[in-house]
Amino acid sequence: MSQFSQAKYTYESQPGSYVARNQGISIAKGDILAFTDSDCIPNSEWIEKGVSCLSSTTNCGLVAGRIDLFFKNPEKPTVVELYEIIELNFEQEKNIREQHFGVTANLFTYKHVIEKVGAFNAALKSGGDREWGERVFTAGYKQVYADNALIKHPARHSFSELYKRMARFVGGKYDLMMSQNPSLIYRFINFIGIFQPPIRSFYRIATNPTLNGFKQKIKFIYAMFFVRYIVINETLRLYLGGVSKKE
Repeated sequence: MSQFSQAKYTYESQPGSYVARNQGISIAKGDILAFTDSDCIPNSEWIEKGVSCLSSTTNCGLVAGRIDLFFKNPEKPTVVELYEIIELNFEQEKNIREQHFGVTANLFTYKHVIEKVGAFNAALKSGGDREWGERVFTAGYKQVYADNALIKHPARHSFSELYKRMARFVGGKYDLMMSQNPSLIYRFINFIGIFQPPIRSFYRIATNPTLNGFKQKIKFIYAMFFVRYIVINETLRLYLGGVSKKE
């Protein structure tokens, strides 16, 4: 920390990325806030480009920057890394355009926006960035994608890392659904949805140039069904009274 005398750190005893971000927000003194993750590598001009986009957009509520995944060993990517970059990539521009949120691995906003719409939902283990972004959109703020505000994010490398990510994702989605007091019919429809065949995934296997050769495609199919197992197993566990897993 002696290298960065202007930086401050704080401790949050409650697990969860959103409660940790809220803790950071609580001690921030500036009006512009920038978010990324501990394992991300920001471009040297990341802050300048993000702040420029935010300040030059009238009534801007958030700026979602570009997120590029990278492999641990680019010459020999694991099947999990390939699965992540094809199926679970961070499509920030699409998130802004279609779902009105930006992933907090690369996000800029104003503190006064948070004061108006509220902080992140600390009870959520996953999906809190989407829930918060939707509040920003509903409040009438503009949302912008900044391709030049770049950070690099490591792809998950192993099946254990993939399991943790997907279990957290399923848990966050379930918690968000239950917080809205859904009807039994809605809950049933949501449950049935996990058994839909992965037609789009099979299409991507056939057309994506990232997968080289039959052997790599077979490994990708294995990873795909591994993820399906996680989603079904975690959903069943939660519907039967289980608790969402923390990070």
